[in-house]
Amino acid sequence: MDTKDLLKKVRKIEIKTRRLSDHIFGGEYHSTFKGRGMTFSEVRQYQFGDDVRNIDWNVTARYNEPYIKVFEEERELTMMLMVDVSGSELFGTDQQFKNEVVTEIAATLAFSATQNNDKIGLILFSDKVELYIPPKKGRSHVLRIIRELIEFQPESKQTNLAEALKFMQNVMKKKAIVFVLSDFIADDYHHTMKIAAGKHDVTGIRVYDKHEEEIPNLGVVQMQDEETGEYMLVNTSSKTVRRNYARFYNEKVNYYKESFNKAGAGTIDCRVDESYVKKMLGYFKRRG
Repeated sequence: MDTKDLLKKVRKIEIKTRRLSDHIFGGEYHSTFKGRGMTFSEVRQYQFGDDVRNIDWNVTARYNEPYIKVFEEERELTMMLMVDVSGSELFGTDQQFKNEVVTEIAATLAFSATQNNDKIGLILFSDKVELYIPPKKGRSHVLRIIRELIEFQPESKQTNLAEALKFMQNVMKKKAIVFVLSDFIADDYHHTMKIAAGKHDVTGIRVYDKHEEEIPNLGVVQMQDEETGEYMLVNTSSKTVRRNYARFYNEKVNYYKESFNKAGAGTIDCRVDESYVKKMLGYFKRRG
């Protein structure tokens, strides 16, 4: 993709996702994710109904009338977007590939965080961390993140979520809002997820295609494993083949939900042919 086409695509995503974050997600994001606590703002004269526990006794003694301390929420937060760039994300049977929907969701979240003056970072992972962009503020930083999501070419097509979570914990020393965007066709991250969610506010966003859930009966067809590159002939007319695939797929989905739920992390399921806006708004409102 040349520079002109890339910039055009970035601009198109910015217009769509910024409109969503400005008019829909901004307020929901603010009310859902709280700051680190309350910080001192000022002192003012005591008014009827104020909490007496907030009286500033030193100032009260100096002026011989009651004054109270006023606190405000410390809003600044850090959002870390963890995005799966393995081979299985390059799948789609309707209007969009999974990775295109992931890019839109990530951009919407990033602009929502920017509205609240929060920092945003990015981790792109396969079976290793492919790219790390440290958290920063501002529109130009978000546009850089979008550019990477569009054009980045990973070295590996396989997936290792546990390694990515370990890396995130090493670079994020303070509590962060973490969104993991993936299809979660992965194993062995239950324990690492529990540790990560114990310190950070973690949400998994599963992006999937309806045709991944089961194999249609198409006879003998050649298929390719997007993560290994291996080609194979599959007899899709066999009920056993279709049943075994459905079992494999459901095991991965159940493992994802169980791992996140038991760790106290949130989950959102977004099918590529459905509105991710409704799914995410519903999640924010339930949490808010």
